[in-house]
Amino acid sequence: MLINFTVGNYRSFKEKKTLSMEATAIKELKESVIVKDGYKLLPSAVIYGANSSGKSNFLKAIDKFKEIVITSSKLNSTDKLDITPFLLNENTAKEPSYFEVELLIDSTVYTYGFMADNERVHEEWLYEKKGKKEICLFVRTEEGIGVTDDYPEGKGLEERVRDNGLFLAVVDSFNGKIAKEIISKFSDIIPISGIDHEHWFRFTNNMCKELDYQEEILDFLTSMNVGFDNFEIPADEEVAKRVKAYTIHHLHNDKGDITGEKRFSMIEHESSGTNKLFDLAALVIAVLAIGQVLVIDELDSKLHPLLTQHIISMFNDPEKNPNGAQLIFATHDTNLLNVKTFRRDQIWFTEKDPTEATDLYSLVEFKEPDGTKIRNDRSFEKDYIKGRYGAIPYIKD
Repeated sequence: MLINFTVGNYRSFKEKKTLSMEATAIKELKESVIVKDGYKLLPSAVIYGANSSGKSNFLKAIDKFKEIVITSSKLNSTDKLDITPFLLNENTAKEPSYFEVELLIDSTVYTYGFMADNERVHEEWLYEKKGKKEICLFVRTEEGIGVTDDYPEGKGLEERVRDNGLFLAVVDSFNGKIAKEIISKFSDIIPISGIDHEHWFRFTNNMCKELDYQEEILDFLTSMNVGFDNFEIPADEEVAKRVKAYTIHHLHNDKGDITGEKRFSMIEHESSGTNKLFDLAALVIAVLAIGQVLVIDELDSKLHPLLTQHIISMFNDPEKNPNGAQLIFATHDTNLLNVKTFRRDQIWFTEKDPTEATDLYSLVEFKEPDGTKIRNDRSFEKDYIKGRYGAIPYIKD
């Protein structure tokens, strides 16, 4: 499970900023907190902020981190890492970007990170924590790589890493057990766009055909009252012709009696919101079943607020989320800003300072002018719209 993710000097993030999925000591919605191996972790987190405030950049940082880790072993020595630092400062524009993740894997906490620019990896590190004791497994600096005696799987591989490659990926390629466990967990982090989601319908189709998940997917869709009673997956040749699926509707006579069925093309006849729900249905179900981390930019796009809230509630409900899946998303939907949907430590904001650098902060950290923290009986939505927490657009008259 994800405990923390930190990024610095990447796109609009100049300083290091951390989004924490570790639950604080507040009392609201205790039932939604995931208790595992002595840790109390959050099943979801939402990020609010004005347009161009850095919400998407933070989610892109997670995506870039995963991409670099997963593809490192496949790169050639001349390949670029495609990393963009904070360019609005003379110094940071020349410095490497910072990425670090803290993961809980089988009662062990691993802290892994690296600093890299477009050309090469400058630093890299891995720490392991069992109970209260944290030990260093390896550290990479400009001078070289130091592997401790607690990390024998990395011994003898120090010279096999390229300048633009990760040492963790090298150890994984030589079947290092710890490296393999960590990298496999990075594969469980799934960043997607809530706007550009159309290609995910193939995953839904395959889940229906190959794993017989049609009933579960239908339950997911009908629970949100999408208007049809069933659906059919098209043949492969129809998919090639841009047929996503067929929805089955009841035919009625003038008395309202059901007299038959009518089949519609989902792309041609159903709403864009219904199409989005179908595209993402299998993904949401799979993430909840396996216990993965789903990262979505613009989750609310094309969806009614109640439908967005329903998806969030599936992650926040221990019965529907028994394996500790986590949802991190950005939105402008202020209807979700209420104490019945989120704890204060699940609500995050992004705001740019006068130098156009993004700040990231949680509502639970926010303090009133008198130094007191925000109470849980306040109207979060009303206060946010009024600018109480910042992170809103200021429109010139």
